[in-house]
Amino acid sequence: MRQAQGPRQITAIIPCFNEEKTLPAAIESVSWADEIIVIDSFSTDQSPVIAQNMGARLIQHEYENSAAQKNRCIPMATYEWVFILDADETVTSALKHEILSMMKAAEEPKAQAFWIGRNNQFMGRPIRYSGWQGDRVIRLFKRDQCRYEQKRVHAEIICEGEVSSLHNRLDHNTYKGIQHYLDKLHRYAQWQAEDLFQQGKRVSAFKAVYKAGFRFFKHYCLQRGYKDGFPGLVISVLQSYAVFMRYVKLWLLHRGLQ
Repeated sequence: MRQAQGPRQITAIIPCFNEEKTLPAAIESVSWADEIIVIDSFSTDQSPVIAQNMGARLIQHEYENSAAQKNRCIPMATYEWVFILDADETVTSALKHEILSMMKAAEEPKAQAFWIGRNNQFMGRPIRYSGWQGDRVIRLFKRDQCRYEQKRVHAEIICEGEVSSLHNRLDHNTYKGIQHYLDKLHRYAQWQAEDLFQQGKRVSAFKAVYKAGFRFFKHYCLQRGYKDGFPGLVISVLQSYAVFMRYVKLWLLHRGLQ
């Protein structure tokens, strides 16, 4: 087995758009990385200034979608190992030590990418159910073996080699106000509708109502959203609404009204 010549170095990449409130904590949580890149979508707040003042390498590019933005930046990483962090996430101390221990180990990791779980917060409360309990993402990977799939919504890493999992988790606070969350749901619904439209998919009133109703049942009952109290109810209702709007937008696309 090939032996490492020294600690493996890591580039941390943080996509950003108008994240001045959360960006400092995100950057601070990856201050252990050997390089930090903030890829900014021409923020109109102080995000670019914050990134530069905190020692990050700033790259600005017009936003197309999350996967495209990350794929654009990954080849720019100086080091072989890349760690992706969203600006509303932070690395826990336990996760930091797990990653650094692996990078300093004599043996090269067998995997080329690693799943990392997320501790989610919504409306000021930790969410332990509501379909988010199994939330995990691939965020640590080798630069030349991995890219995001060409999807505009919920794209995941495609890896040429073995994928494993880390034990510790990211902290993720996805809530920035109800209007922000609704805007995000509408944006994702539009993109998903366009993808379905390009695939030639069609929709009926029954399908729209059935799919939306089942989504609520899934989040609130099957995935025990009721255990998360009122925030769990809000998540379940909004996820159902997002599904319904996806099919409304698809219906409109087929009629040239969108």
